[in-house]
Amino acid sequence: MIGNILVGLVALIHLYIVYLEMVLWDTPRGHKAFNLKPDFASASKVLAANQGLYNGFLAAGLIWGLSLGAAGFQIKVFFLLCVVVAGVYGAATVSRKILYIQTAPAVLALLALWLGW
Repeated sequence: MIGNILVGLVALIHLYIVYLEMVLWDTPRGHKAFNLKPDFASASKVLAANQGLYNGFLAAGLIWGLSLGAAGFQIKVFFLLCVVVAGVYGAATVSRKILYIQTAPAVLALLALWLGW
C-alpha cells in the first residue's frame, strides 16, 4: 500500500514536471523553477517540450503499473529505475536539486515495493 502511494507520488511529480517543461518553460514560473533567463528559455522551448514528453512517458509507465495492481510490480520497478537513472544523470549534469525532487522519491518507492509495504 505505501509502495503504491509512493509510486503514485512519483507519477504526480513527473506529471508536474511535464507541465513545467511543456507549458510553463517560457513563463516567469518556468524561469523560476529551472533558474532560466528569459532569452535562454525562449531559445530552448522546443527542447524543453521534448524533455517534458519523456517525463510524461515515465509518468505514464508508473500509472500503467499502478493500474495493473499486483501484476504491475515489474512495470513499476522498471519505470522507477528509469526515474532513478534519469535523476542521477540530471543531478550530475544539471542540478543536485534533482536528487531530492526526482531521485529520492523514486528510491523510496522502490524500497517500499521491494519490502512489500
